[in-house]
Amino acid sequence: MTKSALTLALLILAGCITIEANSPAPDLSALQWLAGNWTGTQDGVEMEELWQQPKGNTMLAVHRDVKSGRTVSFEFLRIEATADAITYWSSPRGRPATPFKLIELGTKRVVFENAAHDFPQRIIYWMTKDGALHARIEGKIKGEPASEEWAWRRSGL
Repeated sequence: MTKSALTLALLILAGCITIEANSPAPDLSALQWLAGNWTGTQDGVEMEELWQQPKGNTMLAVHRDVKSGRTVSFEFLRIEATADAITYWSSPRGRPATPFKLIELGTKRVVFENAAHDFPQRIIYWMTKDGALHARIEGKIKGEPASEEWAWRRSGL
C-alpha cells in the first residue's frame, strides 16, 4: 500500500474524512399530485399556494394570504429529497427554514413531522376525491392540542 493510500485509509477510519456513496435520493414523483396553483378563501382571507413540479430532487412553493387587499402572511416552502430522507422545509415570513421529516406517504396524502418544533409539530397535505387540496398543521401550544386547516382548489393562474 502506498503512503498516500495508507494515510487516506487512516483518515477515513478516524472519521476525519467521509466518502459518500452515490446512492440515489428518494423519488418525489409520488408527490406529483401536490404540484399546481391552488387558491381558496377562508374567513375573508384569500389564500394561494403555488407548488412546482418535482424536479432536481426538490419541489418549491410559495404561500400567500391576502385580506382586505393586503398581504397578511407569506411563506416559502420546499420539499427536498436527499439520500437520507424526504424533508419539508417551512420558512414563514422569510424566517430561517424549519425541517419536517416525511413520516407517511400515501397515494394522495403526505405527513411530515418535527416533534422538537414549538408549533406545529406535524404538517399534513391530502387531496380529496373532489380534487380539493387540504393542509393541516397540528401539535401542542402550551401543552394543549392545537391545529389549523385549509382547503384550496386548482386555479388557472
